[in-house]
Amino acid sequence: MNIQRPLLFFVLFFVTAFSTLNAAVAADYYGGSTDFIRSSCNTTLYPDICFTSLSRYANAVQQNPGQLARVAISVTLSKVHRVASYVSNLTREADYSADTRAASAIHDCFTNLDDAVDQIRGSLKQIRQIGAVGAGAGSFLFQMSNVQTWMSAALTDEETCTDGFQDVDDCKVKTQVCDRVSNVKKFTSNALALVNSYANKGMP
Repeated sequence: MNIQRPLLFFVLFFVTAFSTLNAAVAADYYGGSTDFIRSSCNTTLYPDICFTSLSRYANAVQQNPGQLARVAISVTLSKVHRVASYVSNLTREADYSADTRAASAIHDCFTNLDDAVDQIRGSLKQIRQIGAVGAGAGSFLFQMSNVQTWMSAALTDEETCTDGFQDVDDCKVKTQVCDRVSNVKKFTSNALALVNSYANKGMP
């Protein structure tokens, strides 16, 4: 009995020490991933939005610039798709509006956002293929060029949407649409910046 008690204390001490060490290692590991995301986001135009939206994916991103770019595109796709759905619903109401100029701007905006969704979806599909077995530096540059082109086109589509409301009189719908689209433009801009950064780093 006297022998078992010191042994029990030793086991408890060992388990506690091991658990503490694991927690410290995990904190350091994920802390490093979070720091990587923060430093990467500091290169974007909207670093706070970037970090807030991407830091929750630190476990998946780790310290991989390619994975960070992929996650940023995925988050952006979700945001833009949601706004496109919102504007799509407005087009049905706009058909019965007396304000033909606003109705036209809403329809054009939906077309632009729908195109942006397609561009971002294509970018996500392309960037997921990067690093495939047998792909060389030339393939990486070609694929990244596609991603950069499509993300840039998506940002242009979003800007075209808000530009279309310049001649529309101030109203609730104009404010709601422009505010939402202006917000997703920030996500698209950030994603494009992270894509450009990844492209500049070269092969994964």
